[in-house]
Amino acid sequence: MALPSSGGRQWRVPMVARDAGERHRTATPLELLFDLTFVVAVAAAAAQLAHAIAEDHAAQGLLGYLMVFFAIWWAWMNFTWFASAYDPDDAPYRLLTLLQMGGVLVLAAGVPAALNEQNFTAVTIGYVIMRVAMLVQWLRAAHNDPVRRATAHRYAAGTAAVQAGWLVRLALPELAGFVGFFVLVAAELAVPVWAERRTGTTWHPHHIAERYGLFTIIVLGECVLAASRALTPAVAEGVDLDIVLVGGGGLLLLFGCWWLYFLAPAAAGLAQHRERSFWWGYGHYGIFAALAALGAALEVVAETLIHPVAAPTGLVGFAVATPVCVFLLLVWALHAPLEAAPCRKLGYVLAACAVLVGVAAATTAGFTLPWAVVAMSAPVLALIALRVTADHRHARRRTSVTE
Repeated sequence: MALPSSGGRQWRVPMVARDAGERHRTATPLELLFDLTFVVAVAAAAAQLAHAIAEDHAAQGLLGYLMVFFAIWWAWMNFTWFASAYDPDDAPYRLLTLLQMGGVLVLAAGVPAALNEQNFTAVTIGYVIMRVAMLVQWLRAAHNDPVRRATAHRYAAGTAAVQAGWLVRLALPELAGFVGFFVLVAAELAVPVWAERRTGTTWHPHHIAERYGLFTIIVLGECVLAASRALTPAVAEGVDLDIVLVGGGGLLLLFGCWWLYFLAPAAAGLAQHRERSFWWGYGHYGIFAALAALGAALEVVAETLIHPVAAPTGLVGFAVATPVCVFLLLVWALHAPLEAAPCRKLGYVLAACAVLVGVAAATTAGFTLPWAVVAMSAPVLALIALRVTADHRHARRRTSVTE
């Protein structure tokens, strides 16, 4: 019921499309709360990956981690883009978002069973809960937005069909279920492309860029927490040089990744090139997964300071270097197409990756992990220095021209 003119509002309002050019569009408190529930799921997946690396089961652990992380990322991404186009912030919308948050927690609770026992029942149930809630949101949008009704109906139909597939997958034999996972992933990725083929939703480029940036910070925060938690037992036994190197080097790596990600704001590029949004949005799966994996690897490095682990030193070294390389390459690949003058310095990124791989290879020959972590931060910091210097020179030239 509508309240008198004292700032009240109706409990349910029409879910109409928001203006893609709306001024001062920012993330809402509900979106921020929604993101916090995903911290639990990301932390659970990263913790299991760290355990798999330490136990020398990196290949199996990585595969399970990437499978679980897809469910986390895809559910988050679909809510984020939907909320950018439709967000009445009424009671039904909030309650459906609460249902999705509950699904995240169910998924997070099922991560250990999924990665250790290949039992994806809880993960699948949590994921389907989130996606069914999104299906209802799309049906609301179809009812209230006649211009994009066909688009919303396609989203709802595609989502329903794929969720039925995920539930059927639980009853398949192991090999068929494994193959079915990738088939269903392809179907999930295809639904938005098919749904928006004729009429796209009115997502807001600045809002989307902010939401992705906030989630990047959340993942980096989880990395800091994981590494610091692993270092605590070592610090309790007395601070030594190795602890300082791991703590300092890990912080430099994470801070460097943050700096590089936010060097090139994507909002303006997304506004000018909306047709490239799928590439940019989908590619962040690799960025988010790489950053969380880096946190897991740093946790293993910290664990080696307390007691020996089953994994060879070289494996742990590559576990740190590989996600950093993936992150660097994807940040370049996703941001370069959005810039007015695309960055042509891919060679610098490749050189940094070569140094990272070289340092990881050196750990197989006796280079200690604490010093390796510090050494790996050097190419990341060098990329920042090169970009800051180039931006400074460009700004000074522009200022001299205007004067």
